Amino acid sequence: MIPLEDLVAATGADLLQAGAHTIFEGFAHDSRAVAPGDCFVAVRGMHGDGHDFAADALERGAIAALLQRDWLEAARVAHPDALAQLTATGATLLIVADTRAALRAYAQHILARWHPTVIAVTGATGKTTCKEAVAEVLSTEAATFRSWRNFNDALGLPLSLGRLEPSHRYAVLELGADHPGEIRQLCELVRPHIGIVTNVGATHLQYFGSVERLAEELAELPAALPGGGMAVLNADDPLVAAMAAHSAAPARYFGANPAVERSVNLELVPLADHEGDGLLLAPANAPHDDAGLLHFPHLHGDAWATVILAALTVADALAIPRAQAVAALLPAQPLAGRMRLLPGVDGISILDDSHNATPESAAAGLATLAAMGKKRHAPTIAVLGDMLHLGESEEAAHDHLGTRAAESADYLITQGLRAERSAARAIDGGMDAAHVTISHAAEDTAAAVLEIVRKATSTSQATPPIVYIKGSEEMRMEQVTALLLADPRRAEDVLDRQTQAWRRVVVMRPDRPTWLEIDLSAIGRNTQLFKEIVGPDVRLLVSLKADAYGHGALRVARTVIRNGAEWLGVATVSEAEPLRRAGVDAPILVFGYVAPWQAREAVRMKLRATVYASDLARALAQAATDLGDEMRVHIKVDTGMARLGLRAEDVDGILRFCDEVQALPGLVFEGIFTHFATADSLDQSYALRQLDRFERVLAALDTRGMRPPIVHAANSAAALTLPQARYNMVRPGIAIYGIAPSDDVPLPEGFRPALAFKTQVAQVKDVPAGEGVSYGATFITSGPTRIAVLPVGYADGFRRAPTNWGEVLVRGQRAPLIGRVCMDQSMIDVTHIPGVRQGDEVVLIGRQGDDELTADEVARRLGTIAYEVTSELLARVPRIS
Repeated sequence: MIPLEDLVAATGADLLQAGAHTIFEGFAHDSRAVAPGDCFVAVRGMHGDGHDFAADALERGAIAALLQRDWLEAARVAHPDALAQLTATGATLLIVADTRAALRAYAQHILARWHPTVIAVTGATGKTTCKEAVAEVLSTEAATFRSWRNFNDALGLPLSLGRLEPSHRYAVLELGADHPGEIRQLCELVRPHIGIVTNVGATHLQYFGSVERLAEELAELPAALPGGGMAVLNADDPLVAAMAAHSAAPARYFGANPAVERSVNLELVPLADHEGDGLLLAPANAPHDDAGLLHFPHLHGDAWATVILAALTVADALAIPRAQAVAALLPAQPLAGRMRLLPGVDGISILDDSHNATPESAAAGLATLAAMGKKRHAPTIAVLGDMLHLGESEEAAHDHLGTRAAESADYLITQGLRAERSAARAIDGGMDAAHVTISHAAEDTAAAVLEIVRKATSTSQATPPIVYIKGSEEMRMEQVTALLLADPRRAEDVLDRQTQAWRRVVVMRPDRPTWLEIDLSAIGRNTQLFKEIVGPDVRLLVSLKADAYGHGALRVARTVIRNGAEWLGVATVSEAEPLRRAGVDAPILVFGYVAPWQAREAVRMKLRATVYASDLARALAQAATDLGDEMRVHIKVDTGMARLGLRAEDVDGILRFCDEVQALPGLVFEGIFTHFATADSLDQSYALRQLDRFERVLAALDTRGMRPPIVHAANSAAALTLPQARYNMVRPGIAIYGIAPSDDVPLPEGFRPALAFKTQVAQVKDVPAGEGVSYGATFITSGPTRIAVLPVGYADGFRRAPTNWGEVLVRGQRAPLIGRVCMDQSMIDVTHIPGVRQGDEVVLIGRQGDDELTADEVARRLGTIAYEVTSELLARVPRIS
């Protein structure tokens, strides 16, 4: 509950409108999840602005809204109708400077006022289940609050605490960390009295770098406890047990380590040593008879022992009778997606562990799968999706998991590019290659499971298999589980991530008889020639936008760096990610818009960002400060393109912005640049005007001693035709790929094209006169016609309309396209070319025999430029070199 009086006192909110209610049920920041009586909080997040959904939230039952002052001021001027729509609801409307800060202020206020005993739980894995188990135990003693699901960060915790009530004696809160400093921040927010650390493992290593650094982060919880508090630590994890040395609070330990004194002296009974499924605990150092045995029938896997022992240790610390605590835990059910056993089609058992994945939790799950399979005499199938957020350990983690899968399962199905490594290592580890399937879509994965199941259960005596499903959150492996449920109607009740807020796009890149041939030698030589033209004192930045203009960014990056390029350029942060993941460490400049929600990734990947606005600069600076790093930025000046950048006419404004950037902590003003609009034209007058504008900006910077180390302006055309525009870095793109910037700016001698686009003839057939070809029958054969069908279409970037490619090369001759280009297929007339047959190579761009079809020629036919032709060649077309 949220008393209006407390909300105003805590946040200093102004009451824009008083509604009929003075107590609200809780906070909500997603209008789709609003419950009647809630106070909607308009939060500006990575993907949107909650103010846009405030009216919807009020229509759905919210009776109050917490809004930001800057939004209100803007709405009064630009969107009075939107403001009127809110006030017309009669809801309570509160105005604060920052809704996130207001939530934190309310959380601190209400915890201080109602002062429940705060029990905080953190760890690499098992936080949510441990939090739930502890709350179940404490609720037998007194009213107990628990944070909502895994709302465990600086936004989620305050949102959860909106449902705290004065009657709650205990508050069990989950603390998460995905970047350094977060646990300390959360401890300052909630002031825990008891702190539980479950374990340390490989998670969020892209920000922490190592398990040891993550341990240092998690140790902030016991370090924050008061002397009268209690640290509850896992004795079986040395990194956790060592945290006691840094806590003012006394420590209690849970686990099985006999070298450490524990208040709960229970040990795990192996699954093979007892009847039935589930978790069995017994008094340590005693016969495993019925006396004292604790059976948790719904909890599968040894990892649950950690959760149960932690909860019982807290109960002991708070003098809750053991029998009372055990009674609360015996009926415990796993949360969705966390080792939950579900009935599947054809009698299979699904061990659904799809919520998320770390190497440790996946290995533990595989061990449970093996034990259950052995006990039931059932075949075992491991379904493993990609594990993400592992930093530099990603490949090794997938390799190790593949080896474990070979030891633990009879069959392995992987889903995702990274998990392919696990498939390979499983085969290396002894798994029959026929038992390994690689998939990239939930539907294919489920079909592979069912194929195995039907083979394995072909006899009436066969025991149905057990299927273990695991993968990182982003892999959405619960979609596989949903396809395998015995009753799909139960999906919303038993599976994770079933709300409408969850969405996923799946991209497949199959091998097929349509491909691109990339001549990396040509790219290397073109790079050398360009470097010779600009000279040794000018840095060479090669543009890799649009997957290196369709040529394949990773391979091109490695080639150009070996042949004289010092820098790389991309359009977006997402284009840089695969380069960094593959180990490309050259400086990378992002030419385009870096959204504030991408700032951390840009900092993490040590990219250079283009800046031209204060809010973007501040977001980058904040991200750099949060991660304890720096972000090097290049200021963009718009000298005449009217795209991104500060207008060159406003020299004073540019100088002020440069001052601001230099003053922001975490930012380094490394470069300044512009871009030409007409450098590829015979008439250079406009380009020279842009250059003059840029020079005036540079002169003003020189006067103040502010010129940054790197100045650049020239693309391929400008670098070739305007030597004075080279400064100390140039940014060639199209020329590196052997394509002239325009007819007015040809390439110098020695440059050669690097891309060939090819397919094969799929079928040859004879069609009589008067027959239609392709959709709409827009082409009618005038006589007997021999047609070759090609497996390439507009979904590959092979243009359909308003004009198409026109001609292709087959057997060294030109063959016209006939009929409309389809999504995946096209038809050509080969009546005049003898001997054409299935499997013949067809050239769409490139040379065949004595003829050549260039990207420039194709572009002229399509009414565009060669840049667009190659950049539109889509990712489903394989690249070979």
